[in-house]
Amino acid sequence: MKHTTRLLVCAGLLWACQKTHDPAPTAVTALFEIPSNFPKPVYLVDNNPVTSEGFELGKTLFYDGILSRDSSIACGECHRQTYAFSHHGHDLSHGIDGRIGLRNAQPLQNLAWRERFQWDGKAATLDEQPILPIEHPDEMDDKLPNVVARLQRHQGYKDLFKKAFGTETITSERMLKALSQFMLSLVSANSRYDKYIRKEAGASLSADELEGMALFESKGCKSCHAGELFTDESFRSTGLSKFERTKVEYINGKPVLQIVIDEGRFRVTGLESDRFKFKVPSLRNIEVSKPYMHDGRYTSLQEVLDFYASGVTEMPNLDPLMRQNAGLGIAMTAEEKRKIIAFLRTLTDDTFLKDKRFTEPDGFPVR
Repeated sequence: MKHTTRLLVCAGLLWACQKTHDPAPTAVTALFEIPSNFPKPVYLVDNNPVTSEGFELGKTLFYDGILSRDSSIACGECHRQTYAFSHHGHDLSHGIDGRIGLRNAQPLQNLAWRERFQWDGKAATLDEQPILPIEHPDEMDDKLPNVVARLQRHQGYKDLFKKAFGTETITSERMLKALSQFMLSLVSANSRYDKYIRKEAGASLSADELEGMALFESKGCKSCHAGELFTDESFRSTGLSKFERTKVEYINGKPVLQIVIDEGRFRVTGLESDRFKFKVPSLRNIEVSKPYMHDGRYTSLQEVLDFYASGVTEMPNLDPLMRQNAGLGIAMTAEEKRKIIAFLRTLTDDTFLKDKRFTEPDGFPVR
């Protein structure tokens, strides 16, 4: 990334200054396992092994509004487990004081395999990712030092940090590591598709689902939504019409009414070649993580496929895959769309969506 944001630079300096020597934790394998049909993780798990104590601390932080300026908005507010940790029913994320963001909240799953985070790739690593919502004025609207100071006022949190890291010392580095340990554990790899691919006993797909899987590949969908993660981690412009809205932007801490056009990765790099490019999302649990696209404009898979078939518009950096047979988009009949949707539904992992390990705890004894 050519232009590192001032936000992450400042946060990184703070983190470095607070860095402590933590005792070597004992990893709990059951909390993070690599599925047999998955590739090697991108995240360096050995540098932050998942322990039961780190997991519990991260989970508590994830569901506690204490990370936001007025303690009203938790990570779990926009990332609900039942919907693959997405913000079900909301086209754009909602934050502090009822503020509305610019983009749809992405699902949280299989994060150890992600190469960059956010629709525009603003966060380079999982450990950096929580800094963005914590400090974004439309989300949690605070600064890391303030969050750390609030945590330090609660003996319950001191106790949890001691269990996870050996001492009561609370730093932003430890907080972010604990959040990563919880999020690393959010592995979804037990859908009907996975069981079929792994040739598990009794696993099968219907004729329509198998035909949908073949169409998913032959129509080029698999070129972007590649591999077992169903994303190639790239940034692409797929011909969505420009998303323009009037919203309050906070400039130097002051609200200013502006017309905003989301230009995707360009907002991070400033490169013309990145204008209107957005991160290719994973399609795992896509059935339950609606609405779709970076701005949540589509509420059904049918609408998404209708767009790719006949709604693609000409725009800068349009991906070559969107130019087929001297036209725009991907030609699909109604029957082909039906079968592709049938296949996509096999990617739903009910075990993951109902896993009690990830469920919001009852109350917060740390308070």
